Amino acid sequence: MIKNITERLYLESPEEPLYHYTTFAGLMGIVESRAIWASDIRYMNDSAEIKHTADLLGAEIAARLASRDANQKLLGQFTDWIANRMTNGHMLFGASFRSNGNLLSQWRGYSVLGKGVSIGFDPQYLVACARRQACRLGKCIYDLGEQKALIKQIVDEIQTLAQIHGENTDQSRRPPNQSYYDIFELMESDLLRIAAILKHPSFREEEEWRIVSPVLSDYVESPVQFREGTSMLVPYLEIKLTPDPQAPLEFEHVFLGPTPNINLSMNSLTMFLSKKGVNVRQGITYCQIPFRQR
Repeated sequence: MIKNITERLYLESPEEPLYHYTTFAGLMGIVESRAIWASDIRYMNDSAEIKHTADLLGAEIAARLASRDANQKLLGQFTDWIANRMTNGHMLFGASFRSNGNLLSQWRGYSVLGKGVSIGFDPQYLVACARRQACRLGKCIYDLGEQKALIKQIVDEIQTLAQIHGENTDQSRRPPNQSYYDIFELMESDLLRIAAILKHPSFREEEEWRIVSPVLSDYVESPVQFREGTSMLVPYLEIKLTPDPQAPLEFEHVFLGPTPNINLSMNSLTMFLSKKGVNVRQGITYCQIPFRQR
C-alpha cells in the first residue's frame, strides 16, 4: 500500500545538526515568534518542486500507455487528475533544512548579501517539535533511479486499487471522464507527502531535509497565512520551534554568512541572541567565506 511507502520514506532520522539558511530579518522573526515558516510545497522554487514529481509520473504513465495491456482509460484519467490536483488540490507545507550549514550556493540562494545566517538545530530537537504538531521530518531523495522506482510503485498501486474498487459509474456524482477519480483521491495525501521529498538530482549538494505538515484541504478554517513572495502571495504555516511552549528556544549552532563587517556583525548577533534568551549550545562561527560585492 502507498501508506507503507510513505511511512518507510519518513522513517530515517538525522544524526547531525540540520541548518536553516535565512536573512537577519528571518532570524529575528524566528526568534520573536519561536517558529519557522513552512511554505506550501507548490510555491517552493517557483513550483519546480511539485513539477518534478508530476514529470516523473507523466513519463511512467506514457511508457505504460504504449502497452496493449494497459488500462488506457484509467491512466488517461490519472494524467488529467495529476495536471489539475498537483496545482489546485490539497495543501502540504514544508520547511527546509540542510545537513551542511556552510555552503556558498545556499548563502547565495537563501540569504541577502552580507546579511545571512544558517541556524543549526539538534536533530532530535527538531523531530520532537515536528511530532508535537503532527508533522514529519523527511530526508529528500535525489537519486533518479530511486525516484523512478518509487513512481513505478505508485502507479502499480493505482492499478491495484482500480482492480479492487472498479469505476464509479454513478454519473450523478462523477462525469464519465472522472470515473476513477475516487481511487486517485484515496492516494492524494500520500502522493503529496512523497512529492514533498523528491527533488531534482541537480540539487543533490543541498542534502536537504524537510519538516512536512499534515495535508490540509480547507485553507479558510486552517491556520494558513500568506507572505509576499518574489512575484505572488505565498501560503505558509507556522511550525513552532519549541517542543514545550514554555521551554526556551534552543539552537545547536549558528553560522554567520559572508559579511564585510565580521567583528561588528558577530558582536551584534551574539548580543541579540543572548538578550532574547536563545541558548546556542556550540556558539556562533563565522563562515570563513570571503565577502564579494555582487
